[in-house]
Amino acid sequence: MKKPRSKAEKQARLQQILGILDDLYPNVTCALHHSNAWELLVATILSAQCTDERVNKVTPGLFRKYPTIQDFAAVRPDVLANDIRSTGFFNNKAKSVVGAAQKILRDFGGKVPRDIDQLLTVPGAARKTANVVLGTSFGIASGVVVDTHVGRIAYRLDLTKEENPVKVERDLMTILAKERWISFSHQLIHFGRQICVARKPKCAECKMNPLCYAKDKRA
Repeated sequence: MKKPRSKAEKQARLQQILGILDDLYPNVTCALHHSNAWELLVATILSAQCTDERVNKVTPGLFRKYPTIQDFAAVRPDVLANDIRSTGFFNNKAKSVVGAAQKILRDFGGKVPRDIDQLLTVPGAARKTANVVLGTSFGIASGVVVDTHVGRIAYRLDLTKEENPVKVERDLMTILAKERWISFSHQLIHFGRQICVARKPKCAECKMNPLCYAKDKRA
C-alpha cells in the first residue's frame, strides 16, 4: 500500500484500521482478572515486565490472603514480596503495592481516586497503570494505555513516529476520538498477542495487511 499523503487519506486509513479492530475484537476488555478498582490497580502494578497470564495465576490467592486494602496496607513489603515472587521484580512491586494501599487509605478515604492527577500520586501508578484503572474500572478516558504491544503496533502502522510511551500516547490521543481511547488500547493489545506479534507477525492472515506498509512486514 502507498502511504497516504493528505490528512483526508490518513483519516480514511485510520477509520479502516478501527473498523478491522472492531470486527476482530468487538467487546474486548482488560485481560487482568479483578473484582474492583483496587484489585485492578494491584494486578496492573504486578503486570509490569510480566504476562497477564502469570498475574492472573497469582492474584486469586493473593486477594484471598489480603481481602481488603487495609490488609495490604498492614503487611510488610518483604512478606508481600514472597507472595508475588513469580511476577518478577517482586521487591519493588511489593513496596509499590503496600505504599499504594497506605496512600489511598491516608489521602483518599480508602477509595481509588477517579482523577488522573490524584491517581498519579499513588505509588506504582504511572500513566499506563492509571489509564488502565480509570478506563476499565470507571469508564473514564484519561488517556490511551501504551504497553509494549500498543507502542510496537502503533509504530508499525505508522500511527506514530515515536517510541517513547508518553509521546506515543500523545500522538494516539491526537488522532483518535476520545470515545475510542479505552477500547483502542484493549483491541491493539489483543491484536498484538494474537496476530501482530513481535518477532514473527502473522501478516499472511492479517486483515490489516492491505493497509500496512511496515518495514518488518512479512511476505
